[in-house]
Amino acid sequence: MATYQSLYRRYRPQRFDEVLGQDHVTKALRNAVREDRVGHAYLFSGPRGTGKTSTARILAKVLNCDAPVDGEPCGKCDNCVAVAEGRVTDWLLEQDAASKSKVDDMRDLIERVPLGTSGKRRVIILDEVHMLSQGAENALLKTLEEPPEHVVFVLATTDPQKVRPTIRSRTQHFEFRLLSPDVLADHVRHVIADAGLGLDADEVDRAVDHVIRSGAGSARDTLSALDQVAALGEVLDPSEPVDAVLDALCDGDAGAVLVAVADALAAGRDPRTLGEDLIAALRDAFLAVMGAADEHVAPAQRERAARIGQRLGPAGLTRALDVLGESLVELARKPDPRIVVEVALVRLTQPATDRTLDAILERLDRLERGDGPGDGGPRGGGSDAVNPSGGAAAAREALTSRRSDDAGRSPAPARQTGDTPTLGTVVRQQQERAEPPEPADTVTAPAGRIPDLAEITTAWTDAVLAGLPKSVRSRWRGGRWIEPDVRASRFAVSNEWHQKACDESRGQVEEALLAHFGGPVPVAIVVEGETAAGSTASPPPDDSEHIDPAELRDANDHAVTDVDLVVRTFGGGELIQED
Repeated sequence: MATYQSLYRRYRPQRFDEVLGQDHVTKALRNAVREDRVGHAYLFSGPRGTGKTSTARILAKVLNCDAPVDGEPCGKCDNCVAVAEGRVTDWLLEQDAASKSKVDDMRDLIERVPLGTSGKRRVIILDEVHMLSQGAENALLKTLEEPPEHVVFVLATTDPQKVRPTIRSRTQHFEFRLLSPDVLADHVRHVIADAGLGLDADEVDRAVDHVIRSGAGSARDTLSALDQVAALGEVLDPSEPVDAVLDALCDGDAGAVLVAVADALAAGRDPRTLGEDLIAALRDAFLAVMGAADEHVAPAQRERAARIGQRLGPAGLTRALDVLGESLVELARKPDPRIVVEVALVRLTQPATDRTLDAILERLDRLERGDGPGDGGPRGGGSDAVNPSGGAAAAREALTSRRSDDAGRSPAPARQTGDTPTLGTVVRQQQERAEPPEPADTVTAPAGRIPDLAEITTAWTDAVLAGLPKSVRSRWRGGRWIEPDVRASRFAVSNEWHQKACDESRGQVEEALLAHFGGPVPVAIVVEGETAAGSTASPPPDDSEHIDPAELRDANDHAVTDVDLVVRTFGGGELIQED
């Protein structure tokens, strides 16, 4: 019975024109072979399953082909057949640098480089070259720079940043790319038809979508997923555990997200894999919202990413990526990784449970969008339009009314939705709230009796003035009480500047009078020249600041020298002679 061969091995490309999606690489290599300008070393880098090793084998095949045609191997000579069948030849050496990364392994390989070969050119393929140790890289450098004329090195890696720059500079670097969904879909349909997998016509479309989504741009991963579908005969359930978690996250349902996590773990996903899949899906959604959707994502996956991005919005996506990323870092340091992922998802679905600054900013963002009080999960869409009936408009109206009531004025009319106040409006409102109250003729009459002139003068001189702070006493000592009217007790000062200075502390004076008389005593501050006719006005005080003389210190009558300061400091000292 013939041994079954995996689809990715069975349909491995045998010619440059069969390599999918890497025309920028295969065209350059084909031209180099046709014009006899093949380099002595190449570096192939790119994601897994994009054709790096297959392209290196095709290069070895065409360099040793008996009858190459336009830079392509004939596929019929013994050398081409040997490579296609995977037989060992002395002109093709493949070594896995991940398993043979030591200095001794590299020295053994270099010792075989100068040996002769039965073919035209000897091709040495080093896979995962970034895994070589520092000593092995040093041993390779000189041979890689000046190999024998019949030797060609092909280095392959999935992480070119880890390859030493001195090695990269000795090679021609070609970057392999992920395959687009359209290219993979055509290839998968061709494999299904050619291999006779026995899938029903109704299952083909579902199978194609499923394997392209699983492959994520890798031809090898896509065909491996197709092997699984062929073995089962159908696609059981196109839904993924990640979809259930994302739906619960968008709905802001903490209970549903915990159930979805439990189902995903029961299906075989470990917490780290689930977290990485969630981050990958959220990244696709973030790119979709930013208008830079990944072209290598399947159409169904792009639609899902756009839907999630619209529901979460840029702010919600950014915070979700940040929180889940931090949770993955914490997985290795926590006793139960599952709890770390669950707590992170609960924080995302219930921002009220998260007291971090990012959570508070997200709740404010949801209020600005009119999505409610912000105690639920990220259910809001990506629109920034304010809902007239939302919490933000109501909160602004209530705040405006409360400020107006506190200031003793009628509530201002509610601002229309989308009417953003200007800076000038805000400044004018603050100035209006800071303006002093109206003069005595606009003071509302109190409920109790206004003290007469004798009562308030006696109380002012004997008790009230002495109990005020010094800064208040200095301002109010320069005026005098005059005959009150039916609305307020009147305090006369010399000028408007003195009136404004006293008005700043009028509230403290009224509180002191309230404590003394046991009832409210409104005070009206008037300028001396504006007092009622017939009243006896005392001489107006000068315009200087009124200061308690007891608080002043005596000034020196003459200039003070250094000697005087010394004598004054050391009491009892006597100056004998001044130098």
